[in-house]
Amino acid sequence: MTRCEIHRFTFNPFAVNTYLLYSKEGEAILIDPGCSNGQEQEALRDFIRAKKLQPTKLLLTHAHIDHVLGNAWVSREYGLQPQMHGLDLPDLEGLVAYAPLFGVEAEASPPPSRLLTGGEQVTWSGPILHLLEAPGHSPGSLCFYMPDQSMLISGDVLFERSIGRTDLPGGHHATLLESIRQVLWALPDETVVYPGHGECTQIGIEKKENPFVRGV
Repeated sequence: MTRCEIHRFTFNPFAVNTYLLYSKEGEAILIDPGCSNGQEQEALRDFIRAKKLQPTKLLLTHAHIDHVLGNAWVSREYGLQPQMHGLDLPDLEGLVAYAPLFGVEAEASPPPSRLLTGGEQVTWSGPILHLLEAPGHSPGSLCFYMPDQSMLISGDVLFERSIGRTDLPGGHHATLLESIRQVLWALPDETVVYPGHGECTQIGIEKKENPFVRGV
């Protein structure tokens, strides 16, 4: 069974979780690069150098500002363009215009190198990432599921005893609840959830204890 290591960085004023997956061969995948200043960029670069990793993919769970502030830097540093769902393109393209509304500065993101949809797989030297569409927080929200490792990177769909906000443009509360019930609750209870903010949890725990959506 193919496995990988996962390292979490918490970046920017929104405390977004940026994830770095890396295999024993040294290949790495960056997910939701939130690094927004030189210190955060250096922390990411130093870890990659120390582990002698080669990032080969930049994946986005969605394109809200807090999850993409590092896109331009990652593109310059590692020659990567984001891969994401096409329904979130308006957020990515409006990044610089939206930034002042949130009190931050942002550099324009490079365009996607590939548009992703649910049902696809991302292959690399680590475990296969299965793409699950879970709209509601944003129209193009994706979760990355690794059954070989019982692991889900959920973006802002599901948190520890909470769910993603739905008051931003493109958000829809009923759709988010339906995504959680139909898509995430179908995963094994032991699946560890790595969310876009906060601490890890498990699918089985959230089914029982999440006050926003319990059971099936």
